[in-house]
Amino acid sequence: METLAPGVLLMQLTGSFASLAARWRTTPPIFVRHICPVYWSTPLAASAEDLPALSELASNEVAPQLDSDEPFSVQTRVFGDLPYKPYDLNTSLAAVLTAKSGAPVDVRAPVQVVSVVCAAGSGAQVDAPAVGMVGLSSASDNLSDWAGGMRRFAREEGQISRSEFKLLEALEHFAIDLPAHGVALDLGAAPGGWTRILRQRGQYVTAVDPGDLDPRLANDRYIRHKRMTAEAYLADDPDTFDLIVNDMRMDARDSARLMVAYARHLYPHGSALMTLKLPAHNTRRVLDHALKLLSQVYQVTGVRQLFHNRSEVTVYLRPRAPDRPRS
Repeated sequence: METLAPGVLLMQLTGSFASLAARWRTTPPIFVRHICPVYWSTPLAASAEDLPALSELASNEVAPQLDSDEPFSVQTRVFGDLPYKPYDLNTSLAAVLTAKSGAPVDVRAPVQVVSVVCAAGSGAQVDAPAVGMVGLSSASDNLSDWAGGMRRFAREEGQISRSEFKLLEALEHFAIDLPAHGVALDLGAAPGGWTRILRQRGQYVTAVDPGDLDPRLANDRYIRHKRMTAEAYLADDPDTFDLIVNDMRMDARDSARLMVAYARHLYPHGSALMTLKLPAHNTRRVLDHALKLLSQVYQVTGVRQLFHNRSEVTVYLRPRAPDRPRS
């Protein structure tokens, strides 16, 4: 196993990439955002001559393997001091592959992904300044449609906080369809980034936080600001909701206990999204404890460290059906 860059590993599998991908589609890993195979490699000079070398490899080896009827994208990552950017390689290699195979390019919804990794320095394991590694896979095998799992969103006019990206990514990753005119509860809402996103998607929001919401939310009559803690609101006979979200900065186990208490205020068809803040030490023990608490009353449908998560994971929850009485 080699480290190509912080958080990026090159590994030799004992089985096939397809087998690993199939297993992880069924049981997704929590802390791995993206995988891609390496089927071909070529030494690189760490110069402008690398592009012709990669283009030749793409034309001779990759293009014959592409399905001409399915859209593809080229996803490149460049590690080390190399004189080109991923965009340069993506554009040039996509043109070569389309010309040779006839397959159409679709960077937003590819069915096939050509993954290219260019790495300089000692991690390359070749007698050359750098190495180019190339793989071809179904987009569904890579855990993410985005290179390195780095899902980026454009900053919107009116954005309140960067934490909005976390909610956007979670809704997309877990394929959560919010009900039309749904009723949502945002715990720890201030300054209101998640509330803004929920309103943008047509939800009526109860925002719970003793702190102030952004003034731009003040005139929205479909936002009800409860200026109190989540614990105080719980004791105040809350309503029932289609969605409960929680991005509060608190111990993961305490946050899980709070969500367990709120479970009875979620409709049977509803869902919940929360982040669990994880410590630097005993990370897995704390996470497992928090998930065990949540599983008492929820189906833990998904757990993932998304690109916009840092020392935390995002958890997608559905209400657990009550046990049927025995006859």
